[in-house]
Amino acid sequence: MPVKSAGILLYRQAGVDLEVWIAHMGGPFWARKDDRAWSIPKGEYGEGEDPFEAARREFAEEMGSPAPDAEYAALGDFRQPSGKVITAFAGDAEFAPERIVSNTFPLEWPRGSGKIQSFPEIDRAEWVTETVARAKLVKGQLPILDALVQRLA
Repeated sequence: MPVKSAGILLYRQAGVDLEVWIAHMGGPFWARKDDRAWSIPKGEYGEGEDPFEAARREFAEEMGSPAPDAEYAALGDFRQPSGKVITAFAGDAEFAPERIVSNTFPLEWPRGSGKIQSFPEIDRAEWVTETVARAKLVKGQLPILDALVQRLA
């Protein structure tokens, strides 16, 4: 059974440009990376859990603010190169938190040191144009962006 994850891709029209809200992954592996180091806010959920409710919970955990009120639409299920399946939802909404306060994860760092440190799952998030998102999102999530663009066409 593949690992299941659910996430929310917020979007807005900024003049002629479509913008999406994406998040830079935290931790030492992603610290000096920009291209292909961003994700939609998402997280894993368990068997029997409603994917949309899981997506809302994970958004709040990663952003430190609840997902904004909006009409959300299911974009579908997207298999990642790792085998994980992301169920994605899109919502047209303004979102401007004062700051991002993400949940954290423990990691031995530096590797082999025996020292466990805590790192944020997300270290920053922002609105970017569709074009910029295509360069920043991890490749496995580009079909989610494609599904949004197709839905809005």
